[in-house]
Amino acid sequence: MPGKAVTVEVTYLVHETEDEGRIDSAVGELIGSPGPYEKQALEGHFGNRILRARVHLTGGDADGAVGRIMGALPAEARRRISSSIGSMLDERSAFYLRLDKQSLVSGAAALGTGDAVRIRVKPKWLPRDRAEEFYLGLLGGG
Repeated sequence: MPGKAVTVEVTYLVHETEDEGRIDSAVGELIGSPGPYEKQALEGHFGNRILRARVHLTGGDADGAVGRIMGALPAEARRRISSSIGSMLDERSAFYLRLDKQSLVSGAAALGTGDAVRIRVKPKWLPRDRAEEFYLGLLGGG
C-alpha cells in the first residue's frame, strides 16, 4: 500500500508508584517491539520520580506496529476514531492516538486522555486531503 507508515513514535510516563516493567511489557506486546526503550528521568511537582519512555520505530517495524495497534482497538473505539479522524491529524498528515495506560497494562486497548500511552504515526508522504481516507483504511473502514 503506498504511503505506509514510515515512523511510529510511542511515548508514556511511568510514575514512581507504577511497575515500569509491566508497562514496558504491555507497550511492547501492543507494538511488537520489546525494547529497549529510551528513558528520561524527570522530577514531579512534589519531587517524585517520573520516567518518560519513548519508542521510535521505522520502516517495517513501524508498519507492523500500526497493524497491531489498529487490530487491538475494539470496534467501538474504531468507530469513535472514524467519526473524529480529522481532529487527530496534524498539518503534515501525522495521526495522533492516545490509549489508556492502565487498560493496556490490564491487557485491553482503550482510548484514553489523561494518563495515556501517546502514539504518533507518520507516513513518508501523504497529501492532507487524502490523510483521512488513508487512516480510515488502516482502521478497517471504521
